[in-house]
Amino acid sequence: MSKIKGQDYSFNGKGTFKIVEAKTKIKDFYENKIDYSDQLLELQNEIDALQNMMYAHNKYGMLVIFQAMDAAGKDGTMKRVFANVHPLGTSFYSFKRPSEQELDHDYMWRCYKELPERGKIQVFNRSYYEEVLVVKVHTEILTKYQKIPTSISGKADVWEKRYKDIVNFEDYLNNNGIVVVKFFLNVSKKEQGERLIARIQEQEKNWKFEEGDIKERGFWNDYQKAYEGLINETSTKSNPWHIIPADDKKNMRLVVAKVIQEKLKTLDINYPKSSNERQAELTSFIEIINQQNAE
Repeated sequence: MSKIKGQDYSFNGKGTFKIVEAKTKIKDFYENKIDYSDQLLELQNEIDALQNMMYAHNKYGMLVIFQAMDAAGKDGTMKRVFANVHPLGTSFYSFKRPSEQELDHDYMWRCYKELPERGKIQVFNRSYYEEVLVVKVHTEILTKYQKIPTSISGKADVWEKRYKDIVNFEDYLNNNGIVVVKFFLNVSKKEQGERLIARIQEQEKNWKFEEGDIKERGFWNDYQKAYEGLINETSTKSNPWHIIPADDKKNMRLVVAKVIQEKLKTLDINYPKSSNERQAELTSFIEIINQQNAE
């Protein structure tokens, strides 16, 4: 098996996270494409087996959050990491610009209603963290579009309060058996630029390109500062952030899959065991089934 250790990419809030020191590229964990495929398949199968056990145990759920700059590889990572996991055991939700209905609620509402059921893995493409990312970079969203009293939105500590709310919310989920796994896919500005150019030059990728991506890229430094802030403020021992180098997509997917596999293995889950009486009862049904087959 690979030498990947998920804890190597985990930040639990101890010390200070500096995004300029975070790697976007690391030494490959795979020797070639075949080795990569073999490693990923093994991790996929282990995640599937553990999720099946979690489903049968029916006491835990898992929320997996992906946050990243545009073109970092969120969609492809989700698709490949969970490719072999039973479709009834996983769900995916991609958060876009809030609707009018969503703006009529608190900012956590639209995420809260998409949380996983017990036994299932729910994957978020973006999340409530957008409220301390895009809203923090574009503060006019807070004052112009979000229907929050100015006595709240106008205070200097509005972001600190949101960080605190998020930490408390994730602790609340943990206290109810919902495990939170958070990924920041850390892509370099140069690599992101090359991927955006590919979306323009390769016709089959044109649908992925939006002019707004270029506009948002102009706020690169602001977003980097916002990511650094939220990672420092919302990383805890129970709910750490995982900062994944994203310049190489294959490495990124292997590390993400390993982190999820390791987290599932820490859960106290098992298949329910039948009593001796129930085992005897079940065995008696075999004779009935055999009789039915003979009719």
